[in-house]
Amino acid sequence: MALVGANVAVAKLLAESLPVALILALRCLLAVVVLWPLARAMDGSLRTSPRVLWNLGLQALFGTLLYNLALLAGLRLTTALEAGLILATLPAVVAVGGAAWLRERLPARQWAAVILAAFGMGALVLARVAADGHGSALGNLLVFAGVCGEAMYVLLARRIAGQVPVVTATFWMQLFSLLMLLPLALPVVGAVSALADPTVSGLLVFHSLTSSVICLLLWYAGMKRASASLAGVFTAFLPATAAAVAVGVLGEPFTAVHGAGFVLLLGSLLLATWPARR
Repeated sequence: MALVGANVAVAKLLAESLPVALILALRCLLAVVVLWPLARAMDGSLRTSPRVLWNLGLQALFGTLLYNLALLAGLRLTTALEAGLILATLPAVVAVGGAAWLRERLPARQWAAVILAAFGMGALVLARVAADGHGSALGNLLVFAGVCGEAMYVLLARRIAGQVPVVTATFWMQLFSLLMLLPLALPVVGAVSALADPTVSGLLVFHSLTSSVICLLLWYAGMKRASASLAGVFTAFLPATAAAVAVGVLGEPFTAVHGAGFVLLLGSLLLATWPARR
């Protein structure tokens, strides 16, 4: 989760040097190259049913394409700090989506988390009203659209839970994402010359391997040793790390309104994911 949070700042730096579609296509290409032998070694076979492949294609559309396109486009306009805070609304958006689409019952604690998330987003809107030139309401809206795409990915993943190994599922999602991104990336392929800068190419490799491979393996290795509800608590490290890197490394300003939004969104996240007492 800390690596995912740090990648918000990394993605912002990349978006300043390369077209968004090209970043994503190169990231998916590198992930496919790494995941193909990894999936064969860990899972034995890449075969799965047509129904599962269709579901994985939809997950790629929402979880890779929409989420990353919206996030990177939003990061061109807003700050890594605010983007990281908005990502903390994911558990609340998933809860609302589960209630609306899967007809799941929301307990009172989940509704309270949704309300806190709404107030946290409201605080960020106020920060944009008193804008100091460092962010953008449109950028924040694009990041939130990415959150909605990621929430749809989570809900789709529930439909095939346990039906396909994790690394194999990730390989197919990255491959489908690459195929979907090619029409968008080919017209701007000339911008690949920016990778001659070792800093840009290094950031791209770090972003690709951590977000698409290493974070996944760390998360599921941890999930074998901790309950899902306890693991959910650690998602708090995502906005916390994103905020720390944005302020400490990128030098973005942290105002009192950001602080209020951070507290509300973190409270929402913890309320939604903290393990219930038995």
